Amino acid sequence: MGHLVSKQPEVQVLLLGLDNAGKSTLLYKLKHGADVTTVPTIGFNVEMLEARKNRKSISVTIWDVGGQALMRQHWSDFQQNTAAVVFVVDSTDRERLDEARRELENTLRSEQLRGRPLILLANKQDVSGALTVTEMKDSFNLRKTCFDRDWFVQPCSASTGFGVQEAFRRVVHMVRLPSEAGAVKENIKDTVHYLRSNSRQ
Repeated sequence: MGHLVSKQPEVQVLLLGLDNAGKSTLLYKLKHGADVTTVPTIGFNVEMLEARKNRKSISVTIWDVGGQALMRQHWSDFQQNTAAVVFVVDSTDRERLDEARRELENTLRSEQLRGRPLILLANKQDVSGALTVTEMKDSFNLRKTCFDRDWFVQPCSASTGFGVQEAFRRVVHMVRLPSEAGAVKENIKDTVHYLRSNSRQ
Protein backbone atom coordinates (compact mmCIF):
# COMPACT_ATOMS: atom_id res chain seq x y z
CA MET A 1 0.00 0.00 0.00
CA GLY A 2 1.27 3.45 -0.89
CA HIS A 3 1.59 6.24 1.61
CA LEU A 4 0.26 9.70 0.97
CA VAL A 5 3.22 12.05 1.10
CA SER A 6 2.42 15.60 2.11
CA LYS A 7 4.72 18.08 0.40
CA GLN A 8 7.18 19.71 2.78
CA PRO A 9 6.97 23.48 3.08
CA GLU A 10 9.93 25.08 1.27
CA VAL A 11 11.71 28.31 2.11
CA GLN A 12 14.58 30.00 0.32
CA VAL A 13 17.36 31.83 2.12
CA LEU A 14 19.87 34.18 0.51
CA LEU A 15 23.44 33.93 1.83
CA LEU A 16 25.34 37.13 1.01
CA GLY A 17 28.45 39.01 2.09
CA LEU A 18 31.70 40.37 0.69
CA ASP A 19 34.28 38.05 -0.86
CA ASN A 20 36.34 36.27 1.81
CA ALA A 21 33.66 36.69 4.48
CA GLY A 22 33.41 32.89 4.82
CA LYS A 23 30.00 32.21 3.22
CA SER A 24 30.85 28.99 1.39
CA THR A 25 32.91 27.62 4.29
CA LEU A 26 29.92 28.30 6.53
CA LEU A 27 27.49 26.65 4.12
CA TYR A 28 29.54 23.45 3.86
CA LYS A 29 30.14 23.34 7.61
CA LEU A 30 26.38 23.49 8.03
CA LYS A 31 25.65 20.92 5.31
CA HIS A 32 28.44 18.41 5.93
CA GLY A 33 29.82 19.34 9.36
CA ALA A 34 33.28 19.40 7.81
CA ASP A 35 36.02 21.87 6.93
CA VAL A 36 35.98 22.31 3.19
CA THR A 37 38.72 24.30 1.48
CA THR A 38 36.88 26.72 -0.77
CA VAL A 39 37.90 28.99 -3.61
CA PRO A 40 36.14 32.31 -4.32
CA THR A 41 32.61 31.59 -5.53
CA ILE A 42 32.10 32.65 -9.13
CA GLY A 43 28.36 32.47 -9.57
CA PHE A 44 26.57 30.66 -6.77
CA ASN A 45 26.37 27.49 -4.67
CA VAL A 46 23.01 26.07 -3.63
CA GLU A 47 22.31 23.53 -0.90
CA MET A 48 19.09 22.13 0.52
CA LEU A 49 18.83 21.41 4.25
CA GLU A 50 16.10 19.82 6.34
CA ALA A 51 14.84 21.54 9.48
CA ARG A 52 11.96 21.47 11.96
CA LYS A 53 9.61 24.39 12.52
CA ASN A 54 6.32 24.32 14.42
CA ARG A 55 6.79 20.54 14.75
CA LYS A 56 6.86 20.19 10.95
CA SER A 57 9.70 19.17 8.68
CA ILE A 58 10.62 21.95 6.31
CA SER A 59 13.06 22.22 3.43
CA VAL A 60 15.46 25.19 3.47
CA THR A 61 17.24 26.03 0.22
CA ILE A 62 20.28 28.25 0.75
CA TRP A 63 21.62 30.27 -2.18
CA ASP A 64 25.25 31.26 -1.53
CA VAL A 65 26.09 33.99 -4.05
CA GLY A 66 29.64 35.15 -4.82
CA GLY A 67 30.72 38.33 -3.03
CA GLN A 68 33.27 39.82 -5.43
CA ALA A 69 32.45 43.32 -6.68
CA LEU A 70 31.50 41.99 -10.13
CA MET A 71 29.09 39.43 -8.62
CA ARG A 72 27.29 41.87 -6.32
CA GLN A 73 25.45 43.48 -9.22
CA HIS A 74 23.78 40.07 -9.72
CA TRP A 75 22.61 39.67 -6.11
CA SER A 76 19.25 41.14 -7.05
CA ASP A 77 18.71 38.26 -9.52
CA PHE A 78 18.45 35.89 -6.55
CA GLN A 79 16.05 37.91 -4.40
CA GLN A 80 12.80 36.61 -5.83
CA ASN A 81 10.96 34.37 -3.31
CA THR A 82 13.58 34.92 -0.59
CA ALA A 83 12.23 34.27 2.91
CA ALA A 84 15.29 35.57 4.81
CA VAL A 85 18.66 37.21 4.20
CA VAL A 86 21.78 35.90 5.93
CA PHE A 87 24.62 38.40 5.61
CA VAL A 88 28.07 37.13 6.57
CA VAL A 89 30.73 39.57 7.75
CA ASP A 90 34.40 38.92 8.44
CA SER A 91 34.43 40.45 11.91
CA THR A 92 38.23 40.73 11.87
CA ASP A 93 38.39 42.85 8.70
CA ARG A 94 37.78 46.33 10.08
CA GLU A 95 39.01 48.01 6.88
CA ARG A 96 36.08 46.60 4.86
CA LEU A 97 33.29 47.14 7.39
CA ASP A 98 32.04 50.27 5.63
CA GLU A 99 32.02 48.43 2.30
CA ALA A 100 30.05 45.54 3.85
CA ARG A 101 27.59 47.95 5.48
CA ARG A 102 26.97 49.76 2.18
CA GLU A 103 26.32 46.47 0.35
CA LEU A 104 23.94 45.31 3.07
CA GLU A 105 22.02 48.60 3.02
CA ASN A 106 21.75 48.47 -0.79
CA THR A 107 20.45 44.91 -0.58
CA LEU A 108 17.84 45.67 2.06
CA ARG A 109 16.41 48.53 -0.02
CA SER A 110 15.10 45.96 -2.52
CA GLU A 111 11.33 45.83 -2.85
CA GLN A 112 11.56 42.02 -3.15
CA LEU A 113 13.15 41.83 0.30
CA ARG A 114 10.76 44.19 2.06
CA GLY A 115 10.08 42.95 5.59
CA ARG A 116 12.24 39.85 5.22
CA PRO A 117 14.21 38.99 8.37
CA LEU A 118 17.97 39.60 8.45
CA ILE A 119 20.47 37.43 10.28
CA LEU A 120 23.89 39.08 10.41
CA LEU A 121 26.65 36.54 11.03
CA ALA A 122 29.73 37.95 12.75
CA ASN A 123 32.11 35.32 11.36
CA LYS A 124 35.72 34.47 12.33
CA GLN A 125 35.09 34.90 16.06
CA ASP A 126 37.92 32.41 16.65
CA VAL A 127 40.42 35.03 15.45
CA SER A 128 41.95 37.43 17.96
CA GLY A 129 40.61 40.98 17.67
CA ALA A 130 37.25 40.06 16.13
CA LEU A 131 34.52 42.64 16.64
CA THR A 132 31.93 41.80 19.28
CA VAL A 133 28.19 41.48 18.56
CA THR A 134 27.61 44.93 20.13
CA GLU A 135 30.31 46.48 17.94
CA MET A 136 28.76 44.84 14.88
CA LYS A 137 25.28 46.16 15.72
CA ASP A 138 26.71 49.66 16.07
CA SER A 139 28.95 49.46 12.97
CA PHE A 140 26.01 48.37 10.81
CA ASN A 141 23.52 50.74 12.47
CA LEU A 142 21.05 47.85 12.51
CA ARG A 143 18.44 49.47 14.74
CA LYS A 144 17.94 52.10 12.04
CA THR A 145 18.60 49.99 8.93
CA CYS A 146 16.28 47.18 10.07
CA PHE A 147 13.50 49.19 11.71
CA ASP A 148 10.94 47.48 9.43
CA ARG A 149 12.10 43.87 9.78
CA ASP A 150 13.17 41.28 12.37
CA TRP A 151 16.94 41.02 12.73
CA PHE A 152 19.54 39.25 14.81
CA VAL A 153 23.34 39.21 15.08
CA GLN A 154 24.92 35.78 15.61
CA PRO A 155 28.61 35.39 16.47
CA CYS A 156 30.11 32.36 14.73
CA SER A 157 33.19 30.73 13.26
CA ALA A 158 32.71 28.86 10.00
CA SER A 159 36.08 27.13 10.42
CA THR A 160 35.54 25.80 13.97
CA GLY A 161 31.76 25.42 13.73
CA PHE A 162 31.11 27.71 16.72
CA GLY A 163 27.66 29.30 16.42
CA VAL A 164 26.92 27.78 12.99
CA GLN A 165 24.05 25.49 14.04
CA GLU A 166 22.68 28.25 16.30
CA ALA A 167 22.69 30.60 13.30
CA PHE A 168 20.74 28.07 11.21
CA ARG A 169 18.22 27.53 14.03
CA ARG A 170 17.78 31.30 14.26
CA VAL A 171 17.11 31.50 10.50
CA VAL A 172 14.52 28.71 10.71
CA HIS A 173 12.87 30.39 13.69
CA MET A 174 12.64 33.76 11.91
CA VAL A 175 11.40 32.71 8.44
CA ARG A 176 7.71 32.50 7.74
CA LEU A 177 6.42 29.32 6.14
CA PRO A 178 4.32 29.63 2.97
CA SER A 179 1.22 28.76 5.02
CA GLU A 180 1.84 31.56 7.54
CA ALA A 181 0.37 35.04 7.25
CA GLY A 182 2.64 37.50 5.47
CA ALA A 183 4.86 34.77 4.06
CA VAL A 184 6.36 34.80 0.61
CA LYS A 185 5.00 32.11 -1.69
CA GLU A 186 8.10 30.27 -2.85
CA ASN A 187 8.66 28.12 -5.83
CA ILE A 188 12.24 27.00 -6.38
CA LYS A 189 11.52 25.90 -9.98
CA ASP A 190 10.38 29.46 -10.77
CA THR A 191 13.60 30.87 -9.32
CA VAL A 192 15.79 28.49 -11.32
CA HIS A 193 13.83 29.26 -14.50
CA TYR A 194 14.16 33.00 -13.83
CA LEU A 195 17.93 32.75 -13.27
CA ARG A 196 18.45 30.64 -16.39
CA SER A 197 16.42 32.95 -18.61
CA ASN A 198 18.32 35.98 -17.27
CA SER A 199 21.72 34.36 -17.80
CA ARG A 200 20.98 33.89 -21.51
CA GLN A 201 20.50 37.61 -22.09
